[in-house]
Amino acid sequence: MDLATLLGIVLGIAFLIYGMYDGGDITSFLSVSSLVVTAGGGIASTLVAFSLEDFKNVFKALPKLFRRELQSPFRTIQMLVEMSQKARREGLLALESGQEDIEDNYLKKALELVVDGVEPEIIRDSMQLELDNMAIRHGKGIAIFKTFNAQFPAWGMIGTMLGLINLLKALDDPAAIGPAMSLALVTTFYGCVLANWICAPIATKLEELSSDEMRLKEMIIEGVLSIQSGENPRIMEHRLKTFLSPDQRMEYEKLIASDETNTGSANTIG
Repeated sequence: MDLATLLGIVLGIAFLIYGMYDGGDITSFLSVSSLVVTAGGGIASTLVAFSLEDFKNVFKALPKLFRRELQSPFRTIQMLVEMSQKARREGLLALESGQEDIEDNYLKKALELVVDGVEPEIIRDSMQLELDNMAIRHGKGIAIFKTFNAQFPAWGMIGTMLGLINLLKALDDPAAIGPAMSLALVTTFYGCVLANWICAPIATKLEELSSDEMRLKEMIIEGVLSIQSGENPRIMEHRLKTFLSPDQRMEYEKLIASDETNTGSANTIG
């Protein structure tokens, strides 16, 4: 569970409700017609810009906002180092035996190419092509929410104009002025909330998740090609750690030290 996303949603709801109740009446902010104009119009405009298939794919990805399924880069580096050591001891063909235990399909596919004896340049080109296509798919999802972010405030303004037109036409009817003014103001409110609390943060989060996944897969490419070339595992490990931030490197070193301590303790007990 991604607590940051959940916390942001909960706090956003709390602050909105507080602002509505503070010196006012929450029912003043509730308008079905305003929501229909703003949300419906924004969705309609975005549908014009993208295909239904794009919509279906991006909403499949939304659960990732709440649970990060990306494999730990620490575990990936450890796995690649272990594979490198095994390949140097037993040869590249020995990597075929453990592939069924690998959950990452991208890593599994790269190792299959190595075991099959494919040239390093072809492996890099093939895996990079898959990475590029993945970036295009991610980009469409991000673009959809960026379009939402632009369209919801615009339709909020359209709703405001609709409300003002109705207001001007109803100046001789005091009973109609209130509903018309509500539509005029609440639509802009809905547009701003949908854009700045929902769509813009989701687009940013999807960009972050995409960047993390791309960096992990680039690290896998480097690791697999290093294994194929027979590079020293420690040199490979040092190179792969360059994909980590300084804080992540410190955390990785602590993890390795902890694993070595536990392994040494187990050997002593044995």
